Amino acid sequence: MKKLLPPILFLLFIVLILVSCWLLGSRHNLAFPYNLLGIPWILIGYLMAIKGKNLFKKRDTNIMTFERPDKLVTEGLYRFSRNPMYLGFVIALFGVALVSGAAISSFLWVVLFVIITNTWYIAFEEKVMVEIFGQEYENYCKRVRRWI
Repeated sequence: MKKLLPPILFLLFIVLILVSCWLLGSRHNLAFPYNLLGIPWILIGYLMAIKGKNLFKKRDTNIMTFERPDKLVTEGLYRFSRNPMYLGFVIALFGVALVSGAAISSFLWVVLFVIITNTWYIAFEEKVMVEIFGQEYENYCKRVRRWI
């Protein structure tokens, strides 16, 4: 299961939202043009995820979820959230749910994404971060929340 990286899961959930909303005939609660309110959410979420990724590149540190981190990044968006890339994915998925008609099933997929991300990826990453960075990471966790 370590091969299912977060961006792949994110894309899979976009597909699940669209399939459950359109192909399975879920009831749409937001009609055109109001569903377009989701576009800014998608853009903001996507930009957050990219900005978080670019900061890792700038700091020349490992971004791969299941590989050993070599630097603790605490600046930029990481001053406000320990997981701005995951938060960006969630915000973008919320936007996709709105654009696709705001069916209840769409939002349930977003919630499931949060649960999986929180219990699988983040829990694993935090365990590794404590092992590698120890007190420095624990102090960071006291200052900055996991999500927002």
